[in-house]
Amino acid sequence: MELIPVYKGNNTPLNNIIVGNGLTKNKPITLPQETIKEEFKQNPFIEANTKEVSLSCLKNDCIIPVFAKDNERTISHQEFIEITQDCVNSVFPNHNVESPEIRVSHQIKGRTPEAIHKSAKELFDNEKTQYFERMAFIMRIPSIKESVNGNLISLVVGGVRAYNRENLYSKKSFEKFQVFIGFQNMVCCNLCISTDGFKSEMRVTNYTELKEKILDLIQSYQVENHLKSMQDLTNKYLTETQFAQLIGRAKLYQFLSKDEKLRIPPLQLNDGQISTIAKDFYQDERFCKNESGSINLWNLYNLFTSANKSSYIDTFLDRNVNAYDFSNSISKAINGNSYHWFLS
Repeated sequence: MELIPVYKGNNTPLNNIIVGNGLTKNKPITLPQETIKEEFKQNPFIEANTKEVSLSCLKNDCIIPVFAKDNERTISHQEFIEITQDCVNSVFPNHNVESPEIRVSHQIKGRTPEAIHKSAKELFDNEKTQYFERMAFIMRIPSIKESVNGNLISLVVGGVRAYNRENLYSKKSFEKFQVFIGFQNMVCCNLCISTDGFKSEMRVTNYTELKEKILDLIQSYQVENHLKSMQDLTNKYLTETQFAQLIGRAKLYQFLSKDEKLRIPPLQLNDGQISTIAKDFYQDERFCKNESGSINLWNLYNLFTSANKSSYIDTFLDRNVNAYDFSNSISKAINGNSYHWFLS
């Protein structure tokens, strides 16, 4: 399977990545420094109520949840990460893969049996147990990179595991995972995920099935189409009036009936995130409106993905993909001068 290179006006490939049985790779591209905007402070790829943990913390300091009725163990967070690492290393053997950045939330606390009669403040560390209900991670492949609108973007692979989506009170059944391959904007650490690079529900029963499905997703990812669509966003603009119309409609969207929502492009961002986008249109130093008051759709897309960082882990990836699809629907409407409910 080949990830086909994208071509610019000079008909030279931006990148050439061969994926398949041979697993051969060309040299990573080197971008001229003047084409890349200054990098800002490295931020987490998701914020909300998450905190960063290490892989060793998940291995050594966390218990593994089980299915209550038969005591069968789940695939743990650390095993999910390590299986994904194996897949990435097998597909990209000639590229350096960075250590995973891991964010967790919703800590579930417990205690060992010998501490059953102690008060919480009397517990020693070795008498406490914990695991995290929700976990998200990414691993960057920095040598596979591109520039969009002067922003350096780097290939990333990652996933989400949320135990709240499992019925741990029953017998062992299919376990659910979310996996993606896409790009990360290194200026702001926003993730750029397309529909074909994302699997919203990977249902598996064992390690082998999980590995096979992750490999299938990585190898079927259409990098050419994704890069081209992101480049196209830089050539389309909304005026300040159109942006105001978009924000107003977005505020109204949540009050539409289900039937009405089915007839228009979906928007999954919540009301608070829409307000953040409106504020950042004027105040974000990286993606705000230009001097004429207009904004290109690449910057608008990044306002969406920045606002999405406040989402909980279990909704984060779905909303990120929705932001991409929504931005492309606006692009098509502008390009064809066609009707779009959010701009009407």
